[in-house]
Amino acid sequence: MSDRYSFSLTTFSPSGKLGQIDHALAAVNAGVTSLGIKATNGIVIATEKKTTSPLIESQTLEKITRITPDIGIVYSGMGPDFRILVDKARKQAHQYKNIYGEYPPTRMLVQDIASTMQGATQSGGVRPFGVSLLVAGYDDNQGPALYQIDPSGSYFPWKATAIGKGSTSAKTFLEKRYTENLEIEDAIYMALMTLKEGFEGEMTEETVEVGVVRDDAGLNGEGLTIVGWEGKKGPKWNKLSKEEVRDYLDQI
Repeated sequence: MSDRYSFSLTTFSPSGKLGQIDHALAAVNAGVTSLGIKATNGIVIATEKKTTSPLIESQTLEKITRITPDIGIVYSGMGPDFRILVDKARKQAHQYKNIYGEYPPTRMLVQDIASTMQGATQSGGVRPFGVSLLVAGYDDNQGPALYQIDPSGSYFPWKATAIGKGSTSAKTFLEKRYTENLEIEDAIYMALMTLKEGFEGEMTEETVEVGVVRDDAGLNGEGLTIVGWEGKKGPKWNKLSKEEVRDYLDQI
């Protein structure tokens, strides 16, 4: 009986479910583990980066990327769907900047991405996006923020969360170790230790990506500054280099 509804995106089953969204979540759960941790002074997002063949140029693959100078994003699920959502999010962010002279707050950009994903659940002839996203950003008014967006278009703010194949064990690990007064350096170590718990094979700087939003990165901090603009805050988002990741891995 349930099979009658599993192929229709726009028809609810008697139990109130849309079968294709459940299938999209299955695609997410088949993807590699990604996680995010909110600290008092920033956000860390991290993910496994594995290739299907040693012949692939691994440096061309990117699972964590920048949307605006203060917002980064990571996914679990289908890479091509992620690429489309990133392109749309960047366009929306620049349209906002052209009108208001600044990039959108994290929550507003998350709402735009979630609306795009939700729109793919209400029309015949399309399918839901087969990805879940973790969005890390920083606003001058709201501070650091971490959001998860699912294929249904629903989104939630989190202190720490995980998506993908190892999300259940990763969340259990985080629940036992997360504290409200966690600082960004400790959050980076915790993210790597959480990934290591369920990691298959050797964990190296080639198989892990880490992105960081720091509230001190723009002005006299560790991130980029804007040359020639005294006191002007620069980008708060930064993706760790392989050398930086190796240094952190050597200490866990």
